[in-house]
Amino acid sequence: MDTRIRTSLIIAAGAIAFGLAASASSRAEAPPAAPRFTADGKMEFPKDYRSWIYLSTGLDMAYTEQTGMGPDDHMFDSVFVNREAYDAYQKTGHWPDKTVMVLEVRKGAGKGSINKHGQFQTDKLAAEVHAKDEARFKDTGGWAFFGFGGGERPAAKLPTGAGCISCHEAHAAVDTTFVQFYPTLLPIAQAKKTLSAAYLKDEAAGAAVK
Repeated sequence: MDTRIRTSLIIAAGAIAFGLAASASSRAEAPPAAPRFTADGKMEFPKDYRSWIYLSTGLDMAYTEQTGMGPDDHMFDSVFVNREAYDAYQKTGHWPDKTVMVLEVRKGAGKGSINKHGQFQTDKLAAEVHAKDEARFKDTGGWAFFGFGGGERPAAKLPTGAGCISCHEAHAAVDTTFVQFYPTLLPIAQAKKTLSAAYLKDEAAGAAVK
């Protein structure tokens, strides 16, 4: 074989090998979507949450009789969870350490473009994060809530006595999360028998009323 051709083949093979190795290294070093915190303990906003696993959307949901919303006000709540946590839940029916759930709140609108009926999502109003970090939040079972409002600046943990925390502890279906509102996840908890006693009590009470 001509020396120049052999040299060219060796260089090309080396370039391909280097490219494959670099690609594999990039995949291996890609950081998981775990909760991240600043030096003073605030949580950094997970800006890429929209590329995570979408769980469900609620329309005009409220856990109290008084909502404070007018008849023409509408609101969508969409929930996203990091892929690593979703995959683990599929196997166990429980949420693993480093789970991050993002609740995105958007305004609803009925008039726009060619729409004649129903509601569609518009402006982002706020975002809340429910994160699990067992080492950092030992005093609250490993879980904590963070309210980001409509921005993306680092947020401090909500106080332990905040209403959302006590509500989740008293009524959440799995691991202080509202799996009862996630139609693709509830059957998994039912099959693996990981539903909380509090949720089962609520369901029994509701059945008795009917």
